[in-house]
Amino acid sequence: MNNFETLISGNKPVLVDFYADWCRPCKMMAPVLEDVKSQVGDQATVIKINVDESPALAAQYGVQSIPALFIFKQGQVVWREVGVHRSSQLVAALRQFV
Repeated sequence: MNNFETLISGNKPVLVDFYADWCRPCKMMAPVLEDVKSQVGDQATVIKINVDESPALAAQYGVQSIPALFIFKQGQVVWREVGVHRSSQLVAALRQFV
């Protein structure tokens, strides 16, 4: 997943949602993430990684529970939480790293 490494290595913060299609809390996060995208615009990137399709990547970052939310900046994890969050929480977290 070289694309992933390139994406998280920039100066712009990247919010990554590790999820699975069968996960109900993960489904609850979908509209929240859309709201976050609309609020941060091009100041940050928001992506979703399906743990069933990318198990090695999930394992690399120690994902054991989903939804697992990470913020990366310059290739480093700068923030990490598990569970459902409000868009205001995620926007505030992202703005710390803009």
